[in-house]
Amino acid sequence: MNSLRAILKKREMTSFLCLVLLFIVVGCINPAFFTVGNISACFNSSVVFVIISVGMAFTIMIGEIDVSVGSCMGMTAVVVGTMICDGKNWILAFIVGILIGVIVGCINGFGVAIMKAPSLIFTLGVNGILRGLMFIYTDGADVNNIPKSFKDISAKALPGVRLTYYFIGALILTIIIHLILTNTRKGRYVKAVGDNADGAKLVGINPVATKFVSYIICSVMASIAGILFCSRIGIVTTSSGNGYEMTAVAACVLGGISLTGGVGSVIGSAIGAVIMSSISYLLVFMGFSSDYNDAITGSILIVIVVVDSVMQIRSRMKLRHERLQARTRDDMNTEEGDA
Repeated sequence: MNSLRAILKKREMTSFLCLVLLFIVVGCINPAFFTVGNISACFNSSVVFVIISVGMAFTIMIGEIDVSVGSCMGMTAVVVGTMICDGKNWILAFIVGILIGVIVGCINGFGVAIMKAPSLIFTLGVNGILRGLMFIYTDGADVNNIPKSFKDISAKALPGVRLTYYFIGALILTIIIHLILTNTRKGRYVKAVGDNADGAKLVGINPVATKFVSYIICSVMASIAGILFCSRIGIVTTSSGNGYEMTAVAACVLGGISLTGGVGSVIGSAIGAVIMSSISYLLVFMGFSSDYNDAITGSILIVIVVVDSVMQIRSRMKLRHERLQARTRDDMNTEEGDA
């Protein structure tokens, strides 16, 4: 019973219950939604958002942010798509795509972790540079005519449940990252730095190195998302990935990751990504136009940020109250001892 209570108290469990409730509500409004194909479509369409949100979780958990992930994803998709269209080896194209993520991550890590630049401003600048490079690289043209064999991979799925291999792979990757973050010493450094960077430094943790590596992981995950995006969509434009960073932030916070850092898990960010990516699909079954998608996404972001702020304030007040009670008890014990 205690184990069940502990599981239910986890922040990501709240997100999972919200996802289930959302599916139930949509199904009650339109029973046609309750099919294996429709439910699996919600998960399959979320694969890019899941990958990019898991990467974003690293930077938010260390108390920073990265708004360049959308452009990093787009830049990778443009380069990988172009190479594959030109007949280059797929493995080589994937390696180049990952290297783009490593380079972008190193730049962000250098600016934020080493140079101490504000993460929002610095990564916003990197975002603009990457958007410009995408336009220069393609000369403003779309990357299309991507080989059918590459696009067909994204449609391959497990029989019965109809979950694509891409989603299964994203799920396995998320679980592996979660286990590393929760069961290894260096993995736990991420939350420790986000919770209290100065305190982490006093116990031997290098906050600069932790932030640097976190930014590299975030950008590499964005590059992986770019490769999957290229395969799933089959066409890449200079605006591909635009706005994905805000969706990733919303997914992380919706999944229980605190914007102040030190709290949350990548499992939660993945669940939040499924919710955020399913909105436009679920609106159709609810009888609304997908034009409402951006408005609803923005509203959700505002609500969860406000809720997160309120929870942080309540948490600080609770801790302050507990410390005050502890001091009062100590003073009373001291007075009784003197008497």
